[in-house]
Amino acid sequence: MPDLDTIVSLCKRRGFVFPGSEIYGGLANSWDYGPLGHLLKQNIKKAWWKFFVAERDDMVPLDSAIIMNPKIWEASGHLENFSDELVECKECHHRFRVDHLLEAKGITPKFDKEVVKKPVKLSCPDCDGALTEPKAFNLMFKTFLGTTEDNSTVAYLRPETAGGMFTNFKNIQNVTRRRLPFGIAQIGKCFRNEITPGNFIFRTREFEIGEFEYFINPKGWEKVFEMWLSEIKRWWKDIMQVNMDNLVWHEIPDSELAHYSKRTVDVEYKYPFGVKELHGIAYRTDFDLARHEKVSGQDLHYTDPETNEKFLPHVIEPTFGIDRMLLVALLEAYHEEEAPTAEEGETDKRVVMKFPKHLAPYQVAVLPLSKKEDLAKVSKPLATDLRKHFSVDYDETQSIGKRYRREDEIGTPYCVTVDFESLEDKKVTVRDRDTMKQDRVAIEELINYLKEKFI
Repeated sequence: MPDLDTIVSLCKRRGFVFPGSEIYGGLANSWDYGPLGHLLKQNIKKAWWKFFVAERDDMVPLDSAIIMNPKIWEASGHLENFSDELVECKECHHRFRVDHLLEAKGITPKFDKEVVKKPVKLSCPDCDGALTEPKAFNLMFKTFLGTTEDNSTVAYLRPETAGGMFTNFKNIQNVTRRRLPFGIAQIGKCFRNEITPGNFIFRTREFEIGEFEYFINPKGWEKVFEMWLSEIKRWWKDIMQVNMDNLVWHEIPDSELAHYSKRTVDVEYKYPFGVKELHGIAYRTDFDLARHEKVSGQDLHYTDPETNEKFLPHVIEPTFGIDRMLLVALLEAYHEEEAPTAEEGETDKRVVMKFPKHLAPYQVAVLPLSKKEDLAKVSKPLATDLRKHFSVDYDETQSIGKRYRREDEIGTPYCVTVDFESLEDKKVTVRDRDTMKQDRVAIEELINYLKEKFI
């Protein structure tokens, strides 16, 4: 696996991810997705939506607001409990999360205010200075509605998408007439005022998640949980095509479960900076609907049309960080290989991003052998036709060898080269990214030839 600096360098050089606000000196841990990063991210979201939502008859979509009534966060417990424990160095005034300091010492973080004093002595990792007493730091981003800024106009940017799904449960159940079990899914931006963001796009203050709440009758929840756990494993193996040895399935012990959870599994990944959480799945019982029913005063119960049993649905919640999935896709795709050069018998290193074909930013590149007008008259209309079926890059600068290397490094599965023979035989050369094997294909057969490659 490449180190993180290698990935960060490639991302900037090739246009996957840029440092945010760079011309103004940047903004701490802010990142912009460039042309290739945007395409890769869109493809991951499209694949996630297709797999978990569009191909199922028990899932419905939602796009809820980013700014919602603050009572939603009161009911969910975010205003009271959504915080990390913060310490500050008395010398350099850098701030740190206590659990991160404990992890650095190989200690499972279970917070105790006295842990800074005993049994573990913690000091500033930057200057070895003494640390302040821990204090709770709420992660919610606060804003104000309207023209005044006082307690009556306080609102928050959502820290998760789940709030909108719970508060719309009754609306959706009524209009769709869905019977349990069924899920509500959405993909959207979320915001958390992290104390110590870092490790590239792994932990940021602005991020995107794909999440769904699967509402069930609590009877037999264990079977439903196992079903979703199996589907999640299939997602990583078949769709994201990761090396499954890089995933760690961490069953959270009962003693460490959140108060609302009866079972939680954290899916962790072996990143270059250590084994860290990738995403999770939790059985949250009826905690969320019960809280929203209590605070809102609205009846959120469900009546089974067959048994007339009335109850608050329980929920199983899988949550996926889109940015973390993209980081994993980059890490899994990166390969360095020996490849032949133009000089007979010689090789050099090539960097190739072996994305799954359906996730690659560009699926096909059209590369005229040179910038000659005769070649452009064939290659440009060809690229236009291919764009009706594929994501296409067009490049006519530099030598063909350098352009092949560039397409390898951005992960394009197939390069289509238009050469001077193409003007006579109406054929093009198709080069495979992974094998570097080249086939001569008739232009009129090219679209079908490529379509078969993406089945």
